[in-house]
Amino acid sequence: MNPLITVVTPSYNQAQFLEQTICSVLEQETPNLEYMVVDGGSQDGSLAIIQKYAGDLAWWVSEPDKGQGHAIQKGFKRAQGDYLAWLNSDDYYLPGALDSAIKMLESHPEMGMVYGDVLAVDENGKTIRRLRYHQWELKDLMRFNIIGQPSVVMRRSAYEQAGGISSQYHYLLDHHLWLRIATNKQIGYVPEIWSAARFHKAAKNIAHAAAFGEEASRIADWLSEDDKFAAMYSQYKKRIWAGAYRFGARYLSEGKQYRDSLAIYKKAWKSDPSVVFHDWKRVGVTLLGRLGLWK
Repeated sequence: MNPLITVVTPSYNQAQFLEQTICSVLEQETPNLEYMVVDGGSQDGSLAIIQKYAGDLAWWVSEPDKGQGHAIQKGFKRAQGDYLAWLNSDDYYLPGALDSAIKMLESHPEMGMVYGDVLAVDENGKTIRRLRYHQWELKDLMRFNIIGQPSVVMRRSAYEQAGGISSQYHYLLDHHLWLRIATNKQIGYVPEIWSAARFHKAAKNIAHAAAFGEEASRIADWLSEDDKFAAMYSQYKKRIWAGAYRFGARYLSEGKQYRDSLAIYKKAWKSDPSVVFHDWKRVGVTLLGRLGLWK
């Protein structure tokens, strides 16, 4: 019997992209799919798009909520799937993504979640770059090696054992969850492109660039306090904080906040220069931007 996978799309005022998101899920090759759209009461025409596909959805709702995490929680509480994933309403799957993820999980019962690569695209769907990841372990996630959320599929049992999505985070709620899953289960990487994530002016990664770094620092503090991470935190403390700073600096740079970005890169350098060396191209762009030589 084919395992059931549940996909939830949290949505709010993303009508420009929502139909492509929905179609990318419904057109997946997996034969046993449960798909839900949880809309936060959009007023931009999203409701008409959701209603257009209502017959293909296991459940949908459009009502005010408390944000992305709350929407995902509502969907997963209704989920029946053996495997779980969420796809934001401005991202989309590539053909065969879910089938590939399920095959990986089915053949590796020791894995709590699997992930592939992500295409970064602009608002028109034009490719910016491929976000390539690696086979990472818990220590790598603690050092803020970030996995692209649209290309993650979790085992339901791993999600529940980790305690589910936390409502305490709004920008790194995914990374916070991966960390907790990785304390209990192995995670697996497949070097295939499974999804596309949009980078546009209204996206959180651009519109709220500074908030990502702030939450990274909160997570680094949490790692220092949680007993599950205590031993590894002591061992990798400098690299953890360098990774948190580097992550925040990069988002500021991509948001064209070059002066603030350089200040945070300086903190990363003081914690562990080798971490900044890995980001030398972005540091160069940031320097040029600060001098007005890069737009």
